[in-house]
Amino acid sequence: MNYRHAYHAGNFADVVKHVVVTLLLEYLKQKDKAFRVVDTHAGIGRYDLSSVEAQKTGEWLGGIGRLIDASFDTRAGALLAPYLEAVRSLNPGDGVKKYPGSPLLARHLLRKQDRLSAIELHPKDAARLKAEFAGDFQVRVMELDGWLALGAHLPPKEKRGLVLIDPPFEEEGEFGRLVDGLIRAHKRWPGGIYALWYPIKDRKAVIAFRKALKQSGIPKILDIEFEIRPASLEPSLDGSGMVVVNPPFTLEGELRTVLPALHKLLAVERPAHWSLEWLAGE
Repeated sequence: MNYRHAYHAGNFADVVKHVVVTLLLEYLKQKDKAFRVVDTHAGIGRYDLSSVEAQKTGEWLGGIGRLIDASFDTRAGALLAPYLEAVRSLNPGDGVKKYPGSPLLARHLLRKQDRLSAIELHPKDAARLKAEFAGDFQVRVMELDGWLALGAHLPPKEKRGLVLIDPPFEEEGEFGRLVDGLIRAHKRWPGGIYALWYPIKDRKAVIAFRKALKQSGIPKILDIEFEIRPASLEPSLDGSGMVVVNPPFTLEGELRTVLPALHKLLAVERPAHWSLEWLAGE
């Protein structure tokens, strides 16, 4: 897929992914006890939407560009407020020029007792991420293969938190690595919340991925599917999904409020749909 994120930052898939992450972190903050966020494919943290890469695709215009000044009903607006406030914190003037990747978004939402482990394999990206968080004692940046981190860095000492697995899908076999990585991580830390992002492009691969999750033996798996167009004749990113393991009891209801509002703004061609499906119950 060659998902070099500078080309795609702030697009519809980022919006949906980061809204889900925000809802999960806001739930964790309801208790005073500290938690940790483990971001296995962290990227560079901050994206310039005026860069050559972002301007070449213009994908952010169909994502955060549509959201930043949109109006929502009271309930959806309240749920989206922490995410939009995090984006606005990088954009003190009008419009959107910068977009927070998942580590910067998570850091914005942390309290003083919470911690972030941001893991990035590419040396240049890891160096930029380390510079972004230089001197921040709440953040640890590691230049490491995120798949290996699912074994070595779990469970965190806080015993509460979120593991975000958001691979770039630049190589073959990423769906298989997602399933294998989740199984390995869940064995080490069955009580953690896991959020796995995936593209909806190869429909057969997505069907096989969901089937493998159902057969994994892992309980409490909620699948979020968000399409912006029907299946294309030529392979393209028609949508994206998020799998959440051990979702908070509040999440499904919150998503049933938020996803219709997002879909109304972000869908580009009908018929397109969003859905929530439990791949595994208790």
